Amino acid sequence: MIPLRDTQPSRATPIVTVGIIAVNILVFLYQVSLDRFSVNHLLTEYGVIPDRLRALSLVTSMFLHGGWMHVIGNMWFLWIYGDNVEDVLGRARYLLFYLLAGVAAALLQVALSPDSRVPMIGASGAIAGVMGAYLVKFPHARILTLIPVFVFFTTVEIPAVFILLYWFVIQFFSGVGSIGYSHLSQGGVAWFAHIGGFVAGMILILVMGKRDPYAGRRDLHW
Repeated sequence: MIPLRDTQPSRATPIVTVGIIAVNILVFLYQVSLDRFSVNHLLTEYGVIPDRLRALSLVTSMFLHGGWMHVIGNMWFLWIYGDNVEDVLGRARYLLFYLLAGVAAALLQVALSPDSRVPMIGASGAIAGVMGAYLVKFPHARILTLIPVFVFFTTVEIPAVFILLYWFVIQFFSGVGSIGYSHLSQGGVAWFAHIGGFVAGMILILVMGKRDPYAGRRDLHW
């Protein structure tokens, strides 16, 4: 299943969401312009390495990615869910929310694999936080989703609560299945960062969220 867009319109231009996407793309374009040695140095310097954790890397790692599909997938999910969460929080609080969710995501992964020397990079944890917040605030919205049917594709509107909980369950069981492999030298997916970010997002939106700007209105479906 590939989510295409949600049915919940935003009230204002999502300037912060667009800005985050732009920064991530610009940083990635800079990455791909480097030679292999320089890229490895960049990831080691600014990625999260649990074995020698530095506070600044908890933030800088959110803007580094491992490949085109990594950055495109992350930014696509942020575009789908971020505008409405930005609406709820307002721009300044949304930016703080995004960074806090990303930090919480990284810290959970670090706590579960403290001896790892593999750099952890990507915006997935922060975006998982945005998805968790979206689940809390817009459970009745629907997600237009591309679904393969044999050799054809069709689009179906699926409740956001189903899409997001389905995604979370996959992350949870994948994370549980990865236990015992977290200290291997090769890289992989930081499943527990996704889990930590999602849960942190659900908590943070309840703590930081102001009155729902959509209160008294029904969810709008396109």
